[in-house]
Amino acid sequence: MEGIGGDSASVASPLPQWGHDAWRIYQYYLDKTTPHTAYRWIGTLVVAAIYCLRVYYVQGFYIVSYGLGIYLLNLLIGFLSPLVDPELEVTDGPLLPTKGSDEFKPFIRRLPEFKFW
Repeated sequence: MEGIGGDSASVASPLPQWGHDAWRIYQYYLDKTTPHTAYRWIGTLVVAAIYCLRVYYVQGFYIVSYGLGIYLLNLLIGFLSPLVDPELEVTDGPLLPTKGSDEFKPFIRRLPEFKFW
């Protein structure tokens, strides 16, 4: 009867606790990099260049690189596409605001920059 509802039920096992701690550390550093857009992109380009050099010198990983290229192209298309396609949206009136009281809808991306990065 000790295993049912005892103190051992409230103690978490160390593996999920370590995973949670690692996730919190990762999220902390991810949040710290959010305002540094240029450095993030430079770092991403450096990592991509290192990967390309590795593929070139090893003369392998072509299938993996092909799949990675398709995935990155899909992300790029999502990043450059608007959230709502004006050609598919049915409207009766003009697309641009004609009065000061009309709502201005800026370009909203389908995939935000931080998720694309």
